[in-house]
Amino acid sequence: MARTASLSGFPEWLPEERLVELHVLDTLRRVFELHGFSSIETRAVETVGQLLRKGEIDKEVYGLSRLQDDDGATATNAESAASHKGDPHALALHFDLTVPFARYVVENAGYLAFPFRRYQIQKVWRGERPQEGRAREFTQADIDIVGDGELPFRYDVEIALVIAEALSALPIPDFLLRINNRKLAEGFYNGIGLTDTAGVLRSIDKLEKIGPARVAELLKSELGATEEQAQSALKLASIRTQDTTFVAQVRDLGVSNGLLEEGLTELEQVIAAAVQRAPGKVVADLSIARGLDYYTGTVVETVLVGHEQLGSICSGGRYDALASKGNRKFPGVGLSIGVTRLVSRILSQDLARATRSVPTAVLVALNSDDSWGAAQDVAAELRSRGISTEVAAKAEKFGKQIKFADRRGIPFVWFTDDDGKHQVKDIRSGEQVDADPATWAPAAEDLHVRVLKA
Repeated sequence: MARTASLSGFPEWLPEERLVELHVLDTLRRVFELHGFSSIETRAVETVGQLLRKGEIDKEVYGLSRLQDDDGATATNAESAASHKGDPHALALHFDLTVPFARYVVENAGYLAFPFRRYQIQKVWRGERPQEGRAREFTQADIDIVGDGELPFRYDVEIALVIAEALSALPIPDFLLRINNRKLAEGFYNGIGLTDTAGVLRSIDKLEKIGPARVAELLKSELGATEEQAQSALKLASIRTQDTTFVAQVRDLGVSNGLLEEGLTELEQVIAAAVQRAPGKVVADLSIARGLDYYTGTVVETVLVGHEQLGSICSGGRYDALASKGNRKFPGVGLSIGVTRLVSRILSQDLARATRSVPTAVLVALNSDDSWGAAQDVAAELRSRGISTEVAAKAEKFGKQIKFADRRGIPFVWFTDDDGKHQVKDIRSGEQVDADPATWAPAAEDLHVRVLKA
């Protein structure tokens, strides 16, 4: 990971690094499917109006334009920018997978069985300043459950448990799902007289970046909060427990509000289930706000323990009004894992690595150029039994062919003499034994590339 990218913000992995990424993707896919989530893929392009309809985040969106207009003339940068500004029908690359998924549900509602469980693993694009953990092109892995008209709260609990299981299966350090509830927060703010709850949430969302003193100043200067109101909001945000004792701590603050009580009850259910089924992986953290406006209940952010400066590796929550068609609403709950952010940290910190740099387990050596056809027969026999195999391109000295295998990271070299006798050599140990292409197989740990924690 010491390489310098030729285009900042668009990561490209070496083959052995890509194997780590594929392991992460395959693991997530396996866990999601074990829990009954179906895979979908949405288009990379949406209209600007669709992308921005639930929040002003236009600074992150990459607009699309052609280098030439319909008359063949080259468009200038100014013309390209102007064509997107304020035009809801202009096209742009999606910046997350939740908003496109909401459109997908609405357009395909007649073909889906609800509650609909989907996972989606795709690239997304954001115009951010590149740094570790933040790229302009990156992969996300999302799971969502969407209902038709209603969605039982129990799915909020299930989503958190599925993600805890998926992250536990990855070669990453310990992690914490930090969970809050927007109803709890909004009810509390209303109860202390702060009616611009969305504004308060946006300010609280900056707490870790700018600290409590600056947040208090924002609440007072931008939202008209009194010193007492600002301090009450900060006291709520300071509550963090690994069990359900947060309920008593909130009530001790002396605020009464019906929405607050609803949020307390919901968050208590999530935390209680997590304490039982994913102990040590979840905390109630009442500072979590999530900046996007479409969240309405449970909200989640996830950090790697000891790597908190990386930011959230998995986030999301409940959204009740993001997807609708006339009077028909499709409430949902979902979480999104930042795959590229995770893989970047795994590679940069040597947290895990692939056992070899290529999928190939066996290189079939050539005695002579005339033996290439026979070598292909051996390779085909091995491949038919799931053993990844290459055939040497030239009949060089065996020492050179072995060095080629070593340079490629291939652990075994296969030899066939002129009498048709077969032998296979483990070039790591030097052991060479008789073998039959119809029956021989490498040890289980050598059959496929494995990714191991460092």
